[in-house]
Amino acid sequence: MAAASPEEHPVHAGHAGATGITGDTGGARGTGDAGRYGEALFRPEAPGEGERIDHAALVYDPLTRQRLLALGVGPGWRCLEVGAGTGTVARWLTEEAGVDEVVALDRDTSRLTPLAGPRMRVLTEDLTRLDDEAELGSFDLVHARFVLMHLRERRALVDRLAKRLRPGGYLVLSDAADVPDPADTRSAYRRTLDAMWRALAETIGTDIAAVLDYPHALRAAGLAEVAAELVCPPLTPGTPLAAFWRETWQRMRTDLLAPGRLEPVVFDEALAYLDSPGLAELGPGMLTAWGRRPTPRV
Repeated sequence: MAAASPEEHPVHAGHAGATGITGDTGGARGTGDAGRYGEALFRPEAPGEGERIDHAALVYDPLTRQRLLALGVGPGWRCLEVGAGTGTVARWLTEEAGVDEVVALDRDTSRLTPLAGPRMRVLTEDLTRLDDEAELGSFDLVHARFVLMHLRERRALVDRLAKRLRPGGYLVLSDAADVPDPADTRSAYRRTLDAMWRALAETIGTDIAAVLDYPHALRAAGLAEVAAELVCPPLTPGTPLAAFWRETWQRMRTDLLAPGRLEPVVFDEALAYLDSPGLAELGPGMLTAWGRRPTPRV
């Protein structure tokens, strides 16, 4: 894992947009005239959407669990899970990490409702419309994964989420970060991935170019002990990550083949590559940044 200190200045990649990579909506709203995640693309009620989300969870949940455990999550903690999706992280927090309570927030909670219980509160809410005065209380952990890259008011939302922390509590943000091979600009895989970033940016307004700014946003929100890491999982044959990208591209076929984006023959070649024994790529990574609310000095 490559760790980055918050003082380092990020170099923004030239690929705008993001996948909404796990399908967690979190009240995601596009920018400008763009649509919204879960409406223009990746509707939660679509057949197979839950399975697509869970394929990504199989890849990224272990990374999330590792980071949260390193920060000390466990008994006694109260947690806010923003964009809880199918509930894999929220369920892990209660069942395995043993936290006292999780508030699982999402615009679509159809897959979360069955998980509700004494230690799991399910809240159907749009993050961007959540009243600062909403009686949620304060939290030892606020976690948002693959959510903020969909939202225009990113810095303001970081500030609002930071205010939900108890003294000593952590805000943990994870989003997609692409690490393209500069020597590969013409392969069907690279061209399809680039077309996807453009289509997502233009269709639902998502943005991964600003993700590398998260450590600075956490600092600006008044948090301390800020750091970040980027992990890029291997993209190899027969893996959940290969299945996730295949299903994502298939769902985006119409958008990817729109005029000026991608030719059908290139799209078909890229899909075939995901199923081929020769598949060996550095998959789009997950950048995680975290910071801690200072404890007032007595």
